Amino acid sequence: MLAPLQAGSLGVEGEGIWLALGTVLMLLGMVYFIVRGWGVQDPRQKEFYIITILIPGIAAASYLSMFFGFGLTEVPVGEAYNSFAAANGGVLEVYWARYADWLFTTPLLLLDIGLLAGASNRDIGSLVGLDAFMIVTGLGATLMRNGVARYAFWTISTIAMVLLLYFLFAVFTEAASDLDEDARGTFNILRNLILVTWAIYPILWLIGTEGAGVVNLYVETLGFMILDVTAKVGFGFILLRSRGIMGDESAPTPSAEEAAAD
Repeated sequence: MLAPLQAGSLGVEGEGIWLALGTVLMLLGMVYFIVRGWGVQDPRQKEFYIITILIPGIAAASYLSMFFGFGLTEVPVGEAYNSFAAANGGVLEVYWARYADWLFTTPLLLLDIGLLAGASNRDIGSLVGLDAFMIVTGLGATLMRNGVARYAFWTISTIAMVLLLYFLFAVFTEAASDLDEDARGTFNILRNLILVTWAIYPILWLIGTEGAGVVNLYVETLGFMILDVTAKVGFGFILLRSRGIMGDESAPTPSAEEAAAD
């Protein structure tokens, strides 16, 4: 059975500093989005704000749990798996809470960009389903004890990610072709942000302690934190500052008479 590490261990080999920083940055992002969206009345804008606020909020809870040791467990893989397993008696220390975070936040990111593109509910639902499959198989790769099984699940998860990114690029880009220039430009930036950051995740897994063991847990945790903050807070910052999507929020709200005249 998986053995959870003692609560309050505050990270291993000092990576707790990156978990703490990730928590703070996610919370700051969430608070910024809340303040920015306070008083917004337009239903479409409110929808974007609610989704975008939830993303760093969920991530902050995940990072805080990992900081206090509740999202960390041990997986016995044998000393021959990699150098980190050999140095730790054949056991890998795994932050499974990352996957719980991604299982909720990545579908919300896809929902955000799907709504922006004007994609159909069917296309958004298909992409979210593929995303969930990608995360679950990625978790399987992390929790498997056998090295062959770990890489088999990593391969399946990576193939799912490639299909997801292709679908995102092809289908959502086509749906966004009807947007005005400013909104389409924002969509392209967000789409490319997802394409680049998400493509790095399986590479970091592969070279990290859960894969080949090229980098240690300290560097791995830093890398995932940078990717998470960029893909979540950076995404929301770009989305909510787009006038083509959110409108000119600094402009005065027209009166009922002016709206009727228009």
